[in-house]
Amino acid sequence: MHDLLLTIARHGYAWIFFLLLAESIGIPLPAALSLIAAGAAVASHTLSGAEVLSTAVLALILGDIVQFWLGRYTGWALLGFLCRLSMNPETCILRSAEAFYKRGKTTLVFAKFIPGVNTMAAPLAGSMKMRFGQFVWLDLAGSLLYSFSYLLLGYLSRNFLAALLDSFRAARHVMEFAILIAIVLYVIYRAAQFLKYRRYNVVPRVQVQELAARLASEQADRIQIVDVRSHGYYDIGAERIKGSIRIEPNNLEEEIKSLPKDKDIYLYCT
Repeated sequence: MHDLLLTIARHGYAWIFFLLLAESIGIPLPAALSLIAAGAAVASHTLSGAEVLSTAVLALILGDIVQFWLGRYTGWALLGFLCRLSMNPETCILRSAEAFYKRGKTTLVFAKFIPGVNTMAAPLAGSMKMRFGQFVWLDLAGSLLYSFSYLLLGYLSRNFLAALLDSFRAARHVMEFAILIAIVLYVIYRAAQFLKYRRYNVVPRVQVQELAARLASEQADRIQIVDVRSHGYYDIGAERIKGSIRIEPNNLEEEIKSLPKDKDIYLYCT
């Protein structure tokens, strides 16, 4: 524990800033663990609590602002890229958008505690045209809550962490082997996930001319066109293709029950 605290004392603020900034822009690093370690360092008077909290919040907000504006200008392209890094690419965007759909914009306050949603919240807010000022205030509240919670956890559990590190040191070779096995299993799992969801990279498409021809033929009554624009891209006054119906993709499990079973269904969004 002494060696760890010595390292934190030398590089603590820069280390915390880098890890939290990296996590907030989508790089999967153990930011929460770094805050817990920093909390233990504050308890031992190695670091200043106010400076650690300020550094952590600044890093999170800067990263989230970058993500917000990237989401504003790239839309779902960025979200799709971030989801390819997630554990479950199939439901990543919908799960994150559903949090906004059900809980509103205050999701930003708690998003950092939810795996998957934490990385997606800022660019999703940007893509849904949230006002920047509103985003900053909500994100500031979320960053403060997240940072303070894990710092407090580390502060209160300093003795437990010290005992845990001493146990790891006593069983060093066993722990090294266990960590190696965990890394190998993780790589195998990610490879399996990639192969499993690879088929979703190919989405069947139809040309506009082909659909128009079907609508002009005798088969028109066997076609149902569905507008699946998310609520961030759709409002009550939005125009739709004539004869189409709209469903909310973030409530797909319920919406799909209303779709006709005897028609060919064509989906579109913008």
